[in-house]
Amino acid sequence: MQSKKMFLFGLFVCGAVVFNGAYAEEVVEEITEEIQMEQMSADAVAAYDPNGSLFQQITDLEQQKIMMQLEKERAQLDLDLDRLAAEKIKLHMEIDTLSGRAEQQQQEIETQKAKLEAEAARIEKEKEEWIKEIEDVKKQEVKDYTSSAVSAVKAEVGGDISKNWRLVNVVGAGAQLQATVEDLNNGQKRRISVGKTLDGMTVKTISLYDGVVLVDKDGNTQVLNITNGK
Repeated sequence: MQSKKMFLFGLFVCGAVVFNGAYAEEVVEEITEEIQMEQMSADAVAAYDPNGSLFQQITDLEQQKIMMQLEKERAQLDLDLDRLAAEKIKLHMEIDTLSGRAEQQQQEIETQKAKLEAEAARIEKEKEEWIKEIEDVKKQEVKDYTSSAVSAVKAEVGGDISKNWRLVNVVGAGAQLQATVEDLNNGQKRRISVGKTLDGMTVKTISLYDGVVLVDKDGNTQVLNITNGK
């Protein structure tokens, strides 16, 4: 750019010398001053140091402001991340707690179920034993009734009661005496007291020495004592 001006300046000078010497000198001075000013501006721009300048200070302040804002946002982001991490840990703890409660409740349910099953098994066993006991009692009652009926029939046809029954022992005192007799046909034993019947005969008295005195409906008596069974 400057070389072009110098070239134009040379041409202008040559033309000025030809046409008007005085005017040419004035114009040459103006052009020379303009060229010098441009040269000074170019040198000033080349020698300009932005460090420490107002523009540099403003730029630094803006950068610091931006950095501070970024640090603030970064700090907030770190806080948010820490809060999220804490909430995550809390959530995992709550999940573990709920899981533990569920396992405990399941264990309690299993324990209660086992207790109920054991109780049901016990009741079922008692029921079976009770049914068996009732059946045994019924069988025994039928057997006793059959045996008594047979003995009664034998007694009614004039049989001796001592041939069917044996006095085993006499226990008690006074009016509370009771006798144990044994059926000679099947070996079963019965406990009798005054007023009870045996083979259709009524127990009249029980004595430690005389044994058991029985009376039939016709007033006939028979005695069972220890010696009868021997």
